[in-house]
Order: sequence, then structure tokens, then C-alpha cells
Amino acid sequence: MDMKYIDASLLKTAFLAGAKGLDAKKEWINELNVFPVPDGDTGTNMTMTIMSAAREVAAVQEPTMENLAKAISSGSLRGARGNSGVILSQLFRGFTKEIKNVDQITTSVLAGAFVRATDTAYKAVMKPKEGTILTVARGMADKAVEIAGETEDIIEFAQKVIEHGDYVLNQTPEMLPVLKQAGVVDSGGQGLMQVLKGALDGLMGKEVDLSVETEA
Repeated sequence: MDMKYIDASLLKTAFLAGAKGLDAKKEWINELNVFPVPDGDTGTNMTMTIMSAAREVAAVQEPTMENLAKAISSGSLRGARGNSGVILSQLFRGFTKEIKNVDQITTSVLAGAFVRATDTAYKAVMKPKEGTILTVARGMADKAVEIAGETEDIIEFAQKVIEHGDYVLNQTPEMLPVLKQAGVVDSGGQGLMQVLKGALDGLMGKEVDLSVETEA
């Protein structure tokens, strides 16, 4: 399936699918949570953050890039919980700044959005720590820039970026001794991967339950 761009209606589907992708795995992500403290709530916090945005996105009747960008950014910032949720909301804030003024998202727009998302999130953290969700986001942003010059196919692009994200995620125990000791990858990074894998399912037209409770 050759997909040259994502329009607003497809973005809405992909975002809701991504939110549901994270929601479905939140307990598993909680179990991975050992950094910065092993409080077992990364999955819950990230899910509360993205579902706050998903409720606003679901309520958009006539999607445009601009109104979806606003719903994703303001919804996730309002709903941000915990360190991982705050970082996720900052990733969305940067991403939406890059897409809000275009009619169609191409691979080059996506690459720019990944870079801006990562830069925004890094700036929002006082002492960025490698081996976390930030490292995974940066790895995918670098890969996105590299691949954008090679393919115009959104699906191929997304698959390669996600594959690289998984690779970087699997390196996180080498960067943070606490992860290696516990025998786990970074929980925030794993949460981010679930969002992107869910979004890819949405883009590929896989059957995903997109229903979202619109009342908080």
C-alpha cells in the first residue's frame, strides 16, 4: 500500500488508534517502571495524558490539521500526569507545532515534526537523562530525517522509524544501570513505542476500536 500523505481525517484516526494502543498495554508498561523511581505508574500516567488529548480529538467533528493540532497539544498538556506524561505532552506539543500549518503530512513533514517534538521535549526537562523516552524519541527523529530523503511512502517510512525506535529502546538498559539490573527496557520509551505502533495500525486500516469516552 503506497501512501504519499496523511490528511486531517487520517491523522485523527491514527492519533486515536495510537492512544488506544497505549491504553491496551498500560499495565504491562507499569510493570517495567523502575526509573526514576519504581512506582509502577508510567503506563497509567502516559495513558491518562494521551486519553485527555484523545477525548478532545474525538470531539472534533470536522478535522483540519489546525484544530487537531490544538486538540492534541492542549488536551495532552491539560491531562499530563507524572514525568512520563509531561514528556509525552511536550513531544506532542512540538510535533503539532510542525504540522498545524500544512494540509497534508508527507514524510518530510513527519521528519521535521519528529525533530521538533524531540527538541521541545528535551528543552522541557531540566536534566535530560539518556536511556529514557527522550533517547528513544531522539533516535527515531534522527532515523526519520535519514529516511525522509529515501522514501515518500508514509507506511514504509513509519515502519522503518518504529523498527529503529525498538532498536534504541532495546539499548536503554546499557545506558541506565538501574534498567539493566531489573532486566527491563525503559518504561516511558516502551509507552512511546506503543503509541506509534497503534498509530501505524490506524494508518494501515487495521480494525481498531477508536471509541473514546468524551467525558473525562
